[in-house]
Amino acid sequence: MTTSLLAALRAPARLAPESGIVEVVNAARERADLVPLWVGEGDLPTPEFICAAAERSLRDGETFYTYQRGLPTLREALARYHERLYDRPFSPDRFFVTGSGMQAIQIALQMVAGDGDEVLVPSPAWPNFAAAAEVLGARAVPVEMAFSPDGWTLDLERLTAAITPRTRVLFVNSPCNPTGWVAGREILAGMLDVARRHGLWIVADEVYGRFYYGEGGRAPSFYDICEPDDRILFVNTFSKNWAMTGWRIGWLSAPAELGQVVENLIQYSTSGVAAFMQRAATVALDEGEAFVAEQIARAVRGRDLVCSALDALGQARYAPPAGAFYLFFALDGHPDSRRLALDLATGTGLGLAPGSAFGAGGGAFLRLCFARRVDHLEEGARRIAGWLAR
Repeated sequence: MTTSLLAALRAPARLAPESGIVEVVNAARERADLVPLWVGEGDLPTPEFICAAAERSLRDGETFYTYQRGLPTLREALARYHERLYDRPFSPDRFFVTGSGMQAIQIALQMVAGDGDEVLVPSPAWPNFAAAAEVLGARAVPVEMAFSPDGWTLDLERLTAAITPRTRVLFVNSPCNPTGWVAGREILAGMLDVARRHGLWIVADEVYGRFYYGEGGRAPSFYDICEPDDRILFVNTFSKNWAMTGWRIGWLSAPAELGQVVENLIQYSTSGVAAFMQRAATVALDEGEAFVAEQIARAVRGRDLVCSALDALGQARYAPPAGAFYLFFALDGHPDSRRLALDLATGTGLGLAPGSAFGAGGGAFLRLCFARRVDHLEEGARRIAGWLAR
């Protein structure tokens, strides 16, 4: 009975991959001594001033349907935020509030990809994007990046060679989860040129744009070089900067002329984001810069700590991350990251994400989130050292 029910489903839904990270989480989640560095979030709760805005909204009775595109006040706050960040004007009309960054990705893909289309994804990459494309019936095509101790690099010739008549989209996550790679202005310009020449859409995931360890206070962005008519859809979230992962609220930035299409897709999926969540998000944008700075400083300390600890082992290979808040590293003699992550989780209680979950080029690596408390990072390093010494 179960087999026949499964067979009756659409193949893209039936074949959606299980999460390689969740497999490891399930193997050790009940351990009392767990050190969980496998997830893509920090360990600070949402600040009180953001929560208070949501509480006020609820007390005021804002519990009804609201604007599908997002509250005008939040869309205006998003425009102000981008103007501060990129030092140029933005219209509120290009911002659309979504029920998470993940929904922003899904809506972007629904607009530009479908059955039989191909989506190029520099890899290793966050697996949800490829899975979201394939659930729609599209095919995610990995373009493997090159690793060296000096950093991960994307070869534009390899990227261009992967384009076929079916290619519709180039997905770019910079700063990158899991590698910490950051596309500099030159490589961004190169990708934009490729997209223009081949008529491709770019879906730009700049979720970690504030977690950048170079000059300028933010990562280079397609916003720095694009023209108004470029085919770029930007996806983002409140999750990382303002410690709001559990709130499930994000945004999509797109040319205003696409607004009715975006509104329709929101209407037919979630019918909008709760007003009290949007009030909280507005306050986060307008009053949250000090907290963002605290988050970034904390990530810098965590990055330096874990890099030093791995250097002391003498058995780790990694490229120092230029952005995001993950260290993607390999241990000599342990090429199977799935097995390694399971062994560390069940044998020591240290939770790390296997690089195999991130696709082509990631199989030998582990991902460690360093936007976490210092004692957990120090204990995690001790457990790796102890496990290797056995």
